[in-house]
Amino acid sequence: MSDASPTGETPDFDSLTRDIAEVPAVEVITTVAVHLMSSAAVNLGLAEEGEAHKDLDEARKLITALAGLVTASATEISNFHAGPLRDGLKSLQLAFREASVVQDEPGQGPGEKFTGPVYA
Repeated sequence: MSDASPTGETPDFDSLTRDIAEVPAVEVITTVAVHLMSSAAVNLGLAEEGEAHKDLDEARKLITALAGLVTASATEISNFHAGPLRDGLKSLQLAFREASVVQDEPGQGPGEKFTGPVYA
């Protein structure tokens, strides 16, 4: 496979990529959180054709990872950024509880060891 573009020129990768050192930490953290949220939502069956992708075991892992990230980074990224992430996390935790046939005990749901029990 060739690295050349359709015009036959080699792309200038330096101009196409941004040095990771230039990306603010808050941007990296929120981007990772959004990816975790999106993947968890798909695994909860909340996406188009949701039931085909529903996997509560995977959703639990993703929500727990998201809870750890949001909890650990909240003081570093300010409430302006952490607030919406917490709201999204709580929505996913509640959606998980609703999607589960067997209910977790309060405080035992995905991510609740980081956030505490989540109630509607």
